Amino acid sequence: MSKPKPKISISKIFKTIVLPRWKILSFGIVLIIITSLADLTIPLLIKPLIDEVIAQGDTDQLRNIVLFAVGSVIVSSGSAFLLTLLLSVEAQHLISVLRAQVQAHLLRLPLKFFDNNKTGALVNRIMNDVEGVRNLVGTGLVQLVGGTLKAIVCLVLLFSVNWQLTLYIIVPVIVFGFISMKAFSYIRPIFRERSVINAEVNGRLTETLGGVRVIKGFNAEPQEIKVFEKGVHKLFTNVKKSLVSTSILTNSGSLLLGFAAAAIIGIGGSMVIANPAAFSTGDLFSFTFLLALMIAPILQMSNIGTQLTEAFAGLDRTEELMNMEPEDDDSIRNNHHP
Repeated sequence: MSKPKPKISISKIFKTIVLPRWKILSFGIVLIIITSLADLTIPLLIKPLIDEVIAQGDTDQLRNIVLFAVGSVIVSSGSAFLLTLLLSVEAQHLISVLRAQVQAHLLRLPLKFFDNNKTGALVNRIMNDVEGVRNLVGTGLVQLVGGTLKAIVCLVLLFSVNWQLTLYIIVPVIVFGFISMKAFSYIRPIFRERSVINAEVNGRLTETLGGVRVIKGFNAEPQEIKVFEKGVHKLFTNVKKSLVSTSILTNSGSLLLGFAAAAIIGIGGSMVIANPAAFSTGDLFSFTFLLALMIAPILQMSNIGTQLTEAFAGLDRTEELMNMEPEDDDSIRNNHHP
């Protein structure tokens, strides 16, 4: 009876991958907070621009607002560039380290393991299964944390502008969060299965091309063609399933939050018409910009969540490989040496 396939826990990923790199990840979170605060500058400038500067024709104040907006854009772009540069390099370094660790462990496994696994499949596991960690140590995880903080800050600011309108946002956000959690738990096994299929197809293809003379000698080309076509079709079916799932997740978020935005614009417009002193045109524009800034990271989180799910699936297979007992025959080998 085969052992159940291990599923790496979030706590283990945190202890072995995230925690040892807490300094650079913390710096990345600081950078993304700076970027997020800089992005909030323009929505906060909209109200004084419309209600005061334009209404009073104050060109001096207009110039100050423009300079402030330009400065915030420069700070935001610079922080985002530095964030991507630092974390992407660290992610690629981690990938190289993990590949070396997996290869070293693989070479210490018994020969019967290699008899039962295709060479191409093992190469795929060494090179591709650890690729997903770039989303954990790279910008993915930091953007997820930063996006969450940005959405929370925007929500607080929206309440400060108009709490009645903000309540209309809460329901679709909660519904989208529930859909996301269900979708990620469904998608993770799909990505894990894709890694298995990829390894099988690559392994068979490598052996086919390596032994092409033998295949031709036995006239086995039609059989190999059928096997490969079956493998790539299985891969296509898996990819289609994941594409449908992620598409439903992304578009459901866009639909829910889009309807909320449209309703808020309509309701907010009515409030401006009914009582412009309590809720001005500047308030409506500021509220709309803040809403857009809150929705953007929420939608981005669905994409990042999918990437992190794919990373977990790859690490599941890596964990499965690393848990295999190595061949403990160093003493026997040493006894054969004079």
